Amino acid sequence: MENNPNSDNITQGIRIQAAAQFLPSESDPDDGRFLFVYRIRIVNEGTRRVKLLSRHWVILDAHKQREEVVGEGVVGKQPDLGPGESFEYTSYCPLKTKWGTMEGTYTFEDQGTTFDVEIGRFFLVPAVDNELAVS
Repeated sequence: MENNPNSDNITQGIRIQAAAQFLPSESDPDDGRFLFVYRIRIVNEGTRRVKLLSRHWVILDAHKQREEVVGEGVVGKQPDLGPGESFEYTSYCPLKTKWGTMEGTYTFEDQGTTFDVEIGRFFLVPAVDNELAVS
């Protein structure tokens, strides 16, 4: 099995790709502050128009401290994607430990019916070669 810190999952025709990168210039390890930037790419590979309604993140740090983040849309938007369309965004995650993980779900709507799309686990690690790229 490949040791890949990124994530690439498809649920009901919606592909979610995620990658994270450590920001040493914005972090203070002596104060227990580790900041990561992550990029998400959402691709509608299905045959119907869908709208992202909400997000649910589960964040674990190295001490297994769990934080859940629930809210409307992503970065203040609720992208509406037709077949073949995509949406990308970048956001941040602060941790109190040197590494952790993120995973969760997006809730989408398709003609009045809602369904959850998995965001596969990806790793927040201060690796020098960990590029912030989703392809």
